Amino acid sequence: MTTAVLPPLTKKDFQTDQEVRWCPGCGDYAILSAVQAVFPELGIKRENFVVVSGIGCSSRFPYYMNTYGFHSIHGRAPAVATGIKVARPELEVWVATGDGDALAIGGNHTIHMLRRNVGIKVLLFNNRIYGLTKGQYSPTSEFHKMTKSTPYGSPDRPFNPVSLAIGAESTFVARSVDVFQAHLKDTLKHAAAHKGSAFIEILQNCNIFNDGAWFSITEKDTRSEHVIQLEHGKPLVFGKNRDKGIRRKPDGDIEVVPLGNGVTEADLVVHDAHHPRPSYAFLLSHMEHRPGFPTPIGVFRAWDDLPRYEDVMKEQINEVIAKRGPGDLGKLLRAGDTWEVK
Repeated sequence: MTTAVLPPLTKKDFQTDQEVRWCPGCGDYAILSAVQAVFPELGIKRENFVVVSGIGCSSRFPYYMNTYGFHSIHGRAPAVATGIKVARPELEVWVATGDGDALAIGGNHTIHMLRRNVGIKVLLFNNRIYGLTKGQYSPTSEFHKMTKSTPYGSPDRPFNPVSLAIGAESTFVARSVDVFQAHLKDTLKHAAAHKGSAFIEILQNCNIFNDGAWFSITEKDTRSEHVIQLEHGKPLVFGKNRDKGIRRKPDGDIEVVPLGNGVTEADLVVHDAHHPRPSYAFLLSHMEHRPGFPTPIGVFRAWDDLPRYEDVMKEQINEVIAKRGPGDLGKLLRAGDTWEVK
């Protein structure tokens, strides 16, 4: 008896017959294209993928992915995804969410899903604005940002999504950019290979309500001066001529230094994405907030030594079954006092 060999999956296998309805030029198209290109390369059956979303422009994602999917309610995608992963740990569960959906009404769900190390991959689309509801400021909007809901400027200090995820001790934290397609695909593959929670902030443009949100990062003529790519085991170097780097100071802080005049790559910080403590990654996550520092992209942290929530729960259930036998719902319901209602 011979076993039929199925043809390999392609990007087209993950595309649906639904009309993709985002504004022309939206960064969501680039993210969708990258995900549809990466999924067939993961060696996972299409029927084992589940894409979960909350509310927002990014939350249309499940309609455009030819997989199982849930379009849940505002901010609750991590909770729904956790339920799926606990009930069916063999499934590959991905969350598509936005900076408002995940960090405002859904902030607590995001934090607790990450600190539990549930084996879910979270794609956080960050355009620094509420796009679906037409241009209100979001938890990642800049301080003093003038929007429809803050006509005199936002009084809020913005969240740094990467810092938030690292602070919750997520075991995998990364950042990429919608138009950096090669980098984005590579980052998605790294996240897919991670066993526990994986959090990927994707900087993306909203050309209708917040055009140019990441212009200094995406502009070809200046990006090399404003972006530093994190690569495990390599020194932190950036600049058009790769003539600047990040050096550790005696007090433990970091500084930008020009290479030359006795300063070489050997003096720079060598990126360690596998460091067991999150403090190093947290330090890197604040670089872009400091004058003269670049914005880091790539994998900040990838630490696979923490057990997954769903595995711990399964082990606990199996131990109880071994001691007390399989449960009986009927006996449980009749175990205490009962009343007959007439």
